[in-house]
Amino acid sequence: MQKKQYFCAVMPKKTILHIIEWAVALAACAYLAWRLATYEDYAALGECLRSMAWPQWLALVLCVALVPVNMALEAWRWMTLVPMSWRDAQRQVYYSKLAGVITPWRLGEYPARALMQGEWKQTLSMGAVGSATMTLAIILAGAVGLAFSPTVFDLLGGSYLYSVGLVAVAIGVLFALMPKLLKRWTTITQELLLRSIGQSLVRLVCWCVQLGLVLFALGAIGGLADEGMSGLVAKTFVYYLLVTITPNVPVVEVGVRGAWAIFLFGTANAALAGVLLWVINTLLPCVLWLFIRKKE
Repeated sequence: MQKKQYFCAVMPKKTILHIIEWAVALAACAYLAWRLATYEDYAALGECLRSMAWPQWLALVLCVALVPVNMALEAWRWMTLVPMSWRDAQRQVYYSKLAGVITPWRLGEYPARALMQGEWKQTLSMGAVGSATMTLAIILAGAVGLAFSPTVFDLLGGSYLYSVGLVAVAIGVLFALMPKLLKRWTTITQELLLRSIGQSLVRLVCWCVQLGLVLFALGAIGGLADEGMSGLVAKTFVYYLLVTITPNVPVVEVGVRGAWAIFLFGTANAALAGVLLWVINTLLPCVLWLFIRKKE
């Protein structure tokens, strides 16, 4: 007991939390640096960038400009689940991005938010709700996208569609059980779930707009000319469905996204677009956190 009291006196709780916070941040930055250093297709990416005209550069700039919008939408979702100030919600979602980078299936995001919130049980409970509503929104939008992409529907085959259906059923069962399972730590209502699903759909639309802009910037949508804008929109929804349902960990996430991009959009540049969008939506929030953290 005396040792514990001495430790707490020498190392206050706030200091311990700051050490953990910066350890996660440094680990995430090291991982991102390693990913960027070991990426093998810089020559192809550089060639794409050099061949871009001003409308394509404008599209890329707009995609980057949507990063704060993307994060603001997640903060909006998070404020709905766990009431807090806008400033705290922003800080938590940016910091959780760092933790998600270095953990399998991004499982570290909500524990990172709980670390900053200081309320573990409620935060983790609502984190489960947030993950479920986001996944369901992606499945719903992806199912609509598949309905407008019969070729992709046929290529995926029944086994993959069954797996998507099973995930949807599992989430439905989870929604039915959540109010009872988590009632000790938080209150979950049908209105809350519906609102979170709606907010998740809005954020998904932001992702899809970003993906469309990067595909255009890198000249990766030429093969979709016959399908028109509706075909492109449908395939962006399907892309996020495939990326979400496919099991992956951070080490292979870039490859998974690139592979599905080639599958859907049919060009090597589409794979570059998937990789570039991952960098934009992962690296930039991690860098921006340094400035948000500085203002604390």
